[in-house]
Amino acid sequence: MLNRTASAAAAAVPRPGATVDIRYGRVGAPAEVYRLLVLESRPEAVVTLQPRTPISEPLVADGMTILEPGSPVIWFTYPGKWHDIGLFHRTNGALTGLYANILTPVEFVDERSWATTDLCLDVWVPRWGPVRLLDEDELARAERGGRLEQGTAGRARAEARTLMRAHRAGAWPPPETERWSLARALETCRRM
Repeated sequence: MLNRTASAAAAAVPRPGATVDIRYGRVGAPAEVYRLLVLESRPEAVVTLQPRTPISEPLVADGMTILEPGSPVIWFTYPGKWHDIGLFHRTNGALTGLYANILTPVEFVDERSWATTDLCLDVWVPRWGPVRLLDEDELARAERGGRLEQGTAGRARAEARTLMRAHRAGAWPPPETERWSLARALETCRRM
């Protein structure tokens, strides 16, 4: 997948209130399309809401359910970066933590459609507890199986290490993740 330059991506950044369909590829699996509502849009970051996560089973890390089917997620997408960030919630609205997907930089195809490929690794920052790297085994299997080239796998590992080091140093996640709560996201949706 070719990625647009930063200036081309900025031209395709959607306006608040728009919906965006993101074609989300997974290594070794068919792509899925998710619809997101744009809450805030700047050239350096787009904040979206996925009101009901279309997963069929709960997502669990360290024995704790971190995302349930139908629960809301606030997403932060960064043009040119090899990750996005989701604020994960339970169906009752309780924040469980921050989840960074390591992925190819999002291609801003146009104002209403994006595309990216998940690169298996995830960085999980629970509401209480230390930062964790998830799915290393999944990345290793994809690499061994020839579904992900070595250079891309290395780039994914480097991105995850960078985020984890920055978190431990107090320099990540970016401040906008603290400015957005589920209450603010829902209120923004009501006003749109």
